[in-house]
Amino acid sequence: MKKATFLLGGDLAINRMGYGAMRITGPQIWGMPENPQQSIDVIRRAVELGVNFIDTADQYGPFTSEQLIAEALYPYKKDVVIGTKGGLVRFGPWADINNDASPQHLQDALDGSLRRLKLERIDLYQLHRIDPKVPAEISFGFLQKAQQDGKIRHIGLSEVSVEEVKLAQRFFKVVSVQNRYSVMDRKWEPVLDYCREQGIAFIPWFPIGGGMAGEEEVLQRVADRKGITKHQAALSWLLHHAENILLIPGTSNLAHLEENMRAVDVELTAEDKAELDAAAPPTPMKA
Repeated sequence: MKKATFLLGGDLAINRMGYGAMRITGPQIWGMPENPQQSIDVIRRAVELGVNFIDTADQYGPFTSEQLIAEALYPYKKDVVIGTKGGLVRFGPWADINNDASPQHLQDALDGSLRRLKLERIDLYQLHRIDPKVPAEISFGFLQKAQQDGKIRHIGLSEVSVEEVKLAQRFFKVVSVQNRYSVMDRKWEPVLDYCREQGIAFIPWFPIGGGMAGEEEVLQRVADRKGITKHQAALSWLLHHAENILLIPGTSNLAHLEENMRAVDVELTAEDKAELDAAAPPTPMKA
């Protein structure tokens, strides 16, 4: 039986099926959606269905995802945790992205997120990317001080290696890592393993995945056998695969949201899990 919750940072009980708020913005994650009320309705419905962890970033929109979350949920229920990110700059649709994890940018990004989310302290603030132009120690040092100043409760990282997590741990307690990962894409398995050993939450982005035809066929076969959708099978596999995995599937559609949430109730047999485990073996890589 898979666990329903995870204790983030040792003090925040998180339901393992969360919600990713990237897709509530306009097309290509740019600007406001055509129907902002629809996005607000989806966020509110997610919380009604038991979601108490919502993941976003200042660059989703940019800024509009955070604004819509606050409009939908403020004042926040006591147990609702908002995680956001800083460290990227966008000048156009999704492909036009630049790293900026300098202290100056992170200061502006953090203060902007606090203002838009109407918070005095962010429960989970994640470095969106380590910036190759800025020594990681400088970015980590800024986050350490922001936490000491009371603006951040817990700190997480995104798209990092095991060695980068270990470096960050010299500056602060790393409570979460958000890397691309799914039943179809297991490049970051060594990072998942390290996080599990350390009690760190692992938050896969692109959790539905999308792989080669043969792998997709295995997923569809298991889904058909269970009487569920392929997406539900992929999400359920993640929940069964490791107890430190927190899911944040994103959608701006109420029907898709409710479909994703039903994955919590799917129980995979040992046969189901073995078949999916073998569908896409972990990719050997340097941790």
